[in-house]
Amino acid sequence: MNLKKLRSLRFDFWTLVTIFGYLIVFVLLIYPLFNIFKASFISNETGALSLSNYKEFFSKVYYTRAIFNSLFVAFAGTLGALLLGVPLAFFTSRFKIHGKTLLATFAVLSLLSPPFIGAYSWIMMMGNNGFLRQFLISIGITLPSIFGPGGIILVYSLQYYPFVFLLTSGALSNVDRSLEEAAENLGANSVTRFFKVTLPLVIPSVSAGALMAFMMSLANFGTPMIIGRNFHVLPTMAYNLFTSEIGENPGLASTVSILLILVSTFVIFFQRYAASRRKYSSNLINKPIVQKLTGLKNFAVHFISYLIVSISTLPLAVVVYFSFRKTKGPVFQPGFGLQSYQKVLHDVPVAITNSLVFSVTAVIFIVIIGTLLGFVMSRKKNLPAKVLDPLLMIPYIIPGTVLGIGFIVAFNDKPMYLAGSAMIIIMAYFIRRLPYSIRSSASNLKQIYPSLEEAGINLGSPPGRTFRKVTLPLMIPGIISGAIMSWVTAVNELSSSIVLYVGKTMTMPVRIYLSVLDGLFGTASALATILLVSTGLALFIVNKFLGSEKNPIVG
Repeated sequence: MNLKKLRSLRFDFWTLVTIFGYLIVFVLLIYPLFNIFKASFISNETGALSLSNYKEFFSKVYYTRAIFNSLFVAFAGTLGALLLGVPLAFFTSRFKIHGKTLLATFAVLSLLSPPFIGAYSWIMMMGNNGFLRQFLISIGITLPSIFGPGGIILVYSLQYYPFVFLLTSGALSNVDRSLEEAAENLGANSVTRFFKVTLPLVIPSVSAGALMAFMMSLANFGTPMIIGRNFHVLPTMAYNLFTSEIGENPGLASTVSILLILVSTFVIFFQRYAASRRKYSSNLINKPIVQKLTGLKNFAVHFISYLIVSISTLPLAVVVYFSFRKTKGPVFQPGFGLQSYQKVLHDVPVAITNSLVFSVTAVIFIVIIGTLLGFVMSRKKNLPAKVLDPLLMIPYIIPGTVLGIGFIVAFNDKPMYLAGSAMIIIMAYFIRRLPYSIRSSASNLKQIYPSLEEAGINLGSPPGRTFRKVTLPLMIPGIISGAIMSWVTAVNELSSSIVLYVGKTMTMPVRIYLSVLDGLFGTASALATILLVSTGLALFIVNKFLGSEKNPIVG
């Protein structure tokens, strides 16, 4: 065999990266999910392969109702997100709104804050003794209880409408103006033009935002656990069954997890099928002109826009307010003080340290590996890269509770006994947030001409060195954007942490959740405020670093 053939067989740097990507998928996704799948077919009574878990699940209304409940609140929450997100997107993209960047910033902040914070804020406002509820009762207005499906839907709508808003506003800014003008010349009024011409052109973006809202609602654990009371959904059912099956095969918990994955997968394929049924395109030559309204219309547009964002950020303001209220145990006292922060720093400093250490460690690995894999996904058009791409997006459809259960089942025995360790939480954060970095890096690479890398290779530089010296410096904005998004979502992670933590590995979201359940709203408010400040600071840093001209996260 001659030297040329030997070189053709030698693995280059990017081949090794691709192989490592497959290794990550197998160890952190396929292996845990297979263990869940296998556990769902093992009888807890006999230990043999059986359909007993599925028979038990579908034979009891208590269990099957959780499927209907999950779909009901997820669809209703998505509808609420559409009713809030689409009008806000239309107003801010078509009309001159004062403070538009501020609105977008607060919308994203409400999106990135932990949803269970919003849930418990609404308890303080609209719970049985909530201050807003008591005020409304004093003036003769009685509203339904915040507990149950209505409260869950309210929180979902206000939490996830920014998905619809952000994606739809971008699409509305690129609609061909001549199409709307043609409809106007044919006598169509503004409402008819919107529903017959404008909305169909942005359906792909609207449906993508709706899909993200639905998937997040379907996988949400904290909100239904806090305000659902006896209204059980699949994530809370899986967690409750898992905690009751600790020490034995988590058969029923695994069964619920598999069903949750199947529902998520079905919804994604249905959305893609529906979006592909028609083609939505325009020539993007005559982009819409931002109009300056006057009079009553201008007031109405500003009022609705600010009302939507204000209501969605109201829970965040409530959290900060109550974090500075004086407390005596679980009871708030008149006046303000720092008792809650003193208690946090004295009693639960480990939770703060753990959250920072776990999330930062995970993000370091996410940035390094996500950047390399993002390059492979963007630049390599071979079959292994094409197959790896959808595999690395699996975390998008796996709820955190399910992944946590999968990790416990998979890594609870030799040779990989990781249960109760910091490593298992870091691994969960890593694989759940890796797609952010991959997509951000791949998207950034589309703006970098491959000829720059080819020139370096033609001059004799190896592929790895060319990437390090030429491509990597140009990818910095996308890398930082993906890193910040990964860190913000990782430090706020509850659904997988609640399954994986032990006393020594408790994180801030877990501590907040437990404090809410214990009625310690002052401690929960102080910890939640720390999380919110961290999130807001991260958003400010990335926007400041990237600048408004380099596609910041908001603005």
